[in-house]
Amino acid sequence: MARKGIEIETKDGKARAGLFQPATTARAGVILYMDAFGPRPVLDGMAERLAGQGYAVLVPDLFYRNAPYGPFDAKTAFAVEETKTTLMALVTGTTQEMTVRDSGAFLDALSAEGINKPIGVVGYCMGGARALNAAANYPDRIAAAASFHGGNLASDAADSPYRKAASIKARVYVGTAGVDRSFPPEQSARLAEALRVAEVDHVIENYVGVGHGWCIKDHSVYDETGAERHWKRLTTFFKETLG
Repeated sequence: MARKGIEIETKDGKARAGLFQPATTARAGVILYMDAFGPRPVLDGMAERLAGQGYAVLVPDLFYRNAPYGPFDAKTAFAVEETKTTLMALVTGTTQEMTVRDSGAFLDALSAEGINKPIGVVGYCMGGARALNAAANYPDRIAAAASFHGGNLASDAADSPYRKAASIKARVYVGTAGVDRSFPPEQSARLAEALRVAEVDHVIENYVGVGHGWCIKDHSVYDETGAERHWKRLTTFFKETLG
């Protein structure tokens, strides 16, 4: 699947994005919310794999307000003080509210490409919470929301997505790393309770023995077995929910 570069007009400027179309008519659309290292070839490869399952996949640059930036080496970026500082500034400077607002434009971009069917979203790392918050804020447009090694899904922060569980109509899947300081067991329990009380159809699955970032090939903790398990869960989840 070839990558088509597009620019998406948002309220704050123009966000670059990659759009990956399947060889046949798309069965549905998917927005892939990036991790902290930004759009790059490894995420393109993941989008291509989803497109191979029949989905039109959009990979937007969530940090577009600060472009140009990077590129970053996912294996070393947080180990080097200079790049760690830069990355943290990008992450904290791109708020959940900004991404929620941008997500309306992302959904419209898929509609402009003729993708008007129910949409699925999936996020990794910082993208996990953003995927769930998008589902809460666009409940009539997003039918499936997945998070893998997402951080702070049920933290004390005002914008933590568990607080908006009652607004979610989508099915939810959350895959958590066995040990993850950004999503400890107490947050998992809090999220599970919020989703259950809100009667959200959901699964929270613990991937024992893997670390935060295990799904993505250029991470230092990439785990092939765990990553393939994630692919099996994600594609089944989207097939059951989106068709």
